[in-house]
Amino acid sequence: MSEKVKSYINAHWNDCIKENREDKDTLIGMPYPYIVPSVGYFDEMYYWDTFFTNKGLEISGRCDQVKYNTDNMLYMVEKYGFMPNGNRTYYLTRSQPPFLSAMVYDVYRHYNDKAWLRGAYFTLKKEYDFWMTKRIAPNGLNVYGSHNYTDGLLEYSVGQLGKRVGFMPKGNAHDLGYHTLAVCESGWDICSRWGFEVYNYNPVDLNSLMYLFEQNMGYFSAELGTGEEDIWSNAAEKRKNLMLEYMDNGDGLLLDYNFASKTHSAVFSAASFYPMFVGLLDECRAKKLAESLNRLEARHGILTTEENVIEGSYQWGCPNGWACLQYITFSALHKYGFDDDARRIAKKYVELVDKIFDETHNLWEKYNVINGSIDVVDEYKMPAMMGWSAGVYLAATEFLENEIIF
Repeated sequence: MSEKVKSYINAHWNDCIKENREDKDTLIGMPYPYIVPSVGYFDEMYYWDTFFTNKGLEISGRCDQVKYNTDNMLYMVEKYGFMPNGNRTYYLTRSQPPFLSAMVYDVYRHYNDKAWLRGAYFTLKKEYDFWMTKRIAPNGLNVYGSHNYTDGLLEYSVGQLGKRVGFMPKGNAHDLGYHTLAVCESGWDICSRWGFEVYNYNPVDLNSLMYLFEQNMGYFSAELGTGEEDIWSNAAEKRKNLMLEYMDNGDGLLLDYNFASKTHSAVFSAASFYPMFVGLLDECRAKKLAESLNRLEARHGILTTEENVIEGSYQWGCPNGWACLQYITFSALHKYGFDDDARRIAKKYVELVDKIFDETHNLWEKYNVINGSIDVVDEYKMPAMMGWSAGVYLAATEFLENEIIF
């Protein structure tokens, strides 16, 4: 593990902290300082990025900033009824993977402030209601989607989809536009997991996070004495049963489920480690998943998706490795006692970041985990990154050195 990288991260946190209390053009003002993913590239905070960034901030002793980030998101939920993709007006059509309950859990674990938790609990109910009313499929499981969209936005989105994947997919323009907006909500934009109909899928990662949401809310209820523990426990158990019913591919692996065609995604991805990450799997399924690790593990880390020959260019696919998915994978494996595997994955990420830092003097948004470079499948000039790359690097280092998962 490189002290140079740790020093670089700690020296540059402040560069990634913005403070904008007033709305300005498309930027939505927030009451507290907030973290952005990269120096000189972003002025807005992003939803799911921040969960992983917070891990590094906490390890760096910046728990005040972890709380500020979380409080800003709670403010956004109160203002809009959900946490948008980020604090931009053009992100008000979508959310991102719902990690907020986990961020509240982390803040409460550190500060043990029940008065604060009570306010957060009732705000989280509003976010939960958003997902359960605005993003719900007929089978009772959640979906990614969009709202407040217009014909103009859909038309624009179709054009962007063609540019991003490198060809124009066949299909109804409205549906392709809706797919594009929905896949942006997933955070996996653009990927091959759902073809071009994400709106027909129950994603395994989203529903795992909703299971975690329900588990966390049950814990918060018990801490606060609201008497709603059984409501949340029953919701989590119902979701677990639905996921096992629909998402099990017959071999014990949970995959994205197309409820329209009643089929599973043909693409095996790191998203299948989310049920392990949230503790949803039994020992048999966990063992099966661990045995399938070789399908995603490359020389320098975890591939986003298994290698495939699907037409198009997908930055959330092979050979790219994203920091967040390294964290989900090694944390999941550790939770179920596969510590040798967990340590190997964490070590690969740390060593890859060290290697590329020595070559470029920067951390990056994503890495090629097959050849250990920044020669990635890209849709734009890849930014140098702090954000989740820094957060996961510090979390992986902490795990390797002290056996602690943050």
